[in-house]
Amino acid sequence: MSNRFETLLRRLALLGLAAALLATVGVCVRPSAAMAAPRAAEASAPPPRATHTAAAKARAAAKARAAAKVRATARANAAARNRGMRIVAFAKAQKGKPYRMGSKGPRAFDCSGLTSYTYRRADLKLGRTANHQYHQARRIAGKTVRPGDLVFWVRGGHAYHVGVYAGAGKVWHAPKPGDKVKLAKIFDRGRVKYGRIGR
Repeated sequence: MSNRFETLLRRLALLGLAAALLATVGVCVRPSAAMAAPRAAEASAPPPRATHTAAAKARAAAKARAAAKVRATARANAAARNRGMRIVAFAKAQKGKPYRMGSKGPRAFDCSGLTSYTYRRADLKLGRTANHQYHQARRIAGKTVRPGDLVFWVRGGHAYHVGVYAGAGKVWHAPKPGDKVKLAKIFDRGRVKYGRIGR
């Protein structure tokens, strides 16, 4: 065998060995890189416990806000009911005072004069006439009326009489000339509308 041929064989053997080595290294490198990507993603993600804690804190904060809103609403409703009872008490204190057209107290009243007077004592401002007060008030259903609300007698969209709801289907009002401020059953219910000032 000639030296040239032996040299060629050795070169081919070396090339084959190098190719085999490269193939082996490539196989090892590729899985390593593929395995490194999930590890990097896992490292960047927040720990499961931290995520759970943040969600629990968010839920607790939402519950606390809802509870605070319920408490605030309950306080506001209680304050409105107390104010209504004060309005009724102020109206009752005018019992027996004479009706006088255009009078708004304290010695005599017409119907809207009585309501504006009692509301003013409770730090609420009303318009001067029954119709002004009717359009100022927020309409409420009869089943939701409470002491201190306004009771209007309405014809053709115009309120011609007003009183202070006292509870149990009764009203404090200044009825008409020759009469006095008194507590009476709500009459002519077909023309009655209810209104509320404030909450």
